[in-house]
Amino acid sequence: MAYNKKKIKKTLRAGVVHINSTFNNTIINITDQNGETACWESAGSIGYKGSKKSTPFAAQIAMERAGEKAVKLGLKEVEVRVKGPGSGRESAIRALINSGITVKAITDVTPSALPPFCLFSFTSASLINGDPHAYSLARL
Repeated sequence: MAYNKKKIKKTLRAGVVHINSTFNNTIINITDQNGETACWESAGSIGYKGSKKSTPFAAQIAMERAGEKAVKLGLKEVEVRVKGPGSGRESAIRALINSGITVKAITDVTPSALPPFCLFSFTSASLINGDPHAYSLARL
């Protein structure tokens, strides 16, 4: 009892490119505005192993392949969100721009280890004593 299922083809007009660049790999995830993944690529999935995955060239090739997949889906303009300290960040963005997709905005969403306001806090005692440059370590 076989039946035919029609394949539904996704089409995108605008989306979000998430670039997660670590010290060991670069992962590119292209989503729609709701966050549903349309296509993805990584330096490891294109065949690089070991320390070659962390190179800017591997990130560039991964972005070119992800960009080709996205153009086939009809993607025209994207917002870029970059996360992580890896070396493939800039080369992945350059490859995305060269793929013909319009980049509306580039945002760095890398979390910091500690927010700057948590490191030092002024105590009321130091302000009462008249030294506005005195600070103490904040206990969290």
